[in-house]
Amino acid sequence: MPDKYRPFTSSLRSRLLVLTILFAMVVQVLVYLPSVANFRQSYLEERLSAAQIAALSLEEAPNNSVSLSLEQELLNTAGVIAIIMRREDKSFLLGIDVMPEEADAIYDLRAPSLGALIRDAFITMEHEGNRVIRVIGSPTVPGTRYLEITLDEQGLYESMTSFSNNALILSVVVSLFTGILVYLALHWLVVRPMRILKSDIVRFRERPETPMKASRLGRRRDEIGVVERELKAMQAELRKSLHQKTRLAELGEALAKINHDLRNILSSARLASDTLANSKDPRTARTADRLIRAVGRAISLCERTIRHGKASEPEPDRQMIALKPLALDVGGSLELREQDSVTFHCPIEDDLQVYADPEQLHRVLLNLCRNARDAQAGQDNATLVITAVTDEENTTHIRVMDSGPGLPDHARENLFKPFVSSKGRDGTGLGLAIAREIVLAHGGTLVLEETGPEGTVFLICLPGPSV
Repeated sequence: MPDKYRPFTSSLRSRLLVLTILFAMVVQVLVYLPSVANFRQSYLEERLSAAQIAALSLEEAPNNSVSLSLEQELLNTAGVIAIIMRREDKSFLLGIDVMPEEADAIYDLRAPSLGALIRDAFITMEHEGNRVIRVIGSPTVPGTRYLEITLDEQGLYESMTSFSNNALILSVVVSLFTGILVYLALHWLVVRPMRILKSDIVRFRERPETPMKASRLGRRRDEIGVVERELKAMQAELRKSLHQKTRLAELGEALAKINHDLRNILSSARLASDTLANSKDPRTARTADRLIRAVGRAISLCERTIRHGKASEPEPDRQMIALKPLALDVGGSLELREQDSVTFHCPIEDDLQVYADPEQLHRVLLNLCRNARDAQAGQDNATLVITAVTDEENTTHIRVMDSGPGLPDHARENLFKPFVSSKGRDGTGLGLAIAREIVLAHGGTLVLEETGPEGTVFLICLPGPSV
């Protein structure tokens, strides 16, 4: 569904905005609780200070007493009903005649706890100022031992209500302002990049094989930057893999169409090679023998492809075989021994045996030797050498070495990938991929051991039979 048709609350940015405002309000509420308690304490301490000043006027008055009118004026100025103050040797009382016999609540502010102050503040708000309370506080004037006031809670309630309303308005303003700022920051740092990533993912899902326009990778070093770069790399790899699979599918379709006719053509070639084998010319007979074996391998491959519907290799029929005759046969198939342009050496011991499928190992060496021969085309003093040794763990190490110019850097990165060839348009890019697949099926490894101006060396490691 397009974003313009989605409900407001379904988008990430709208949820972030609502949650940010909600969290800011929660924080403001948590701040309000100690704030209103502190406001109530400050209000009462101001009344205590004003009451102490009013009581001290008695100390200077004749007989420590004042007129009723002055006494009431002092009490009104202090905002209390009555005052009790004890000095070192005297007690001073104001409003004792009008002080109620019993107060609705008594509060001691000399050592209050935060929890008690918050609780008392909510009790005050709950009773809406309809109480008379007594408050005991710490005197600020030296020589005063005790200070107590009695007051009507209505003034305290009205002041706390005004403070709460102002705090509520401030909380709403701060929450909205904070929410908008946090929303804008999150939108720029998180939501906007995530929406771009989402759009890239949707476009890739709809057209995975269509190349996207080249976009500049972000330089962010945080998690979103890493995700963006990894996503681009993953899309490139998947697109390349899909392209390869498409080519494989197209190749499979083409093989299905020509494979049957090719098998018939190869059968005719076999009949012709049988006729050549009866020739009295020894060189023609040897050539016909190689041709018969090559045609037989081609017919077998075509039959497996038709039977299984794909060109995957069957399970290798491993057995102990002499390696040197097989390597010489590979050289003969490529006519390396008859060519003057390439010097072919096979210094393998006659009794060295390897545990492998002879037909499949022949294909591996044939692909490697053909590549080595082609790499040295037109080169003077070209050489191709096949060596082999067996180590103490009964693993045979076969090396195919040439004196070519070496592989370019771009070819090394995709050396064993299908359809990636270092020969340009003249190569299919399947030879090394097929060779590696066969070696892996034998439980071995095929690696590029060395390449450079002095030549290239491929190493095949094949394990012996398990005990």
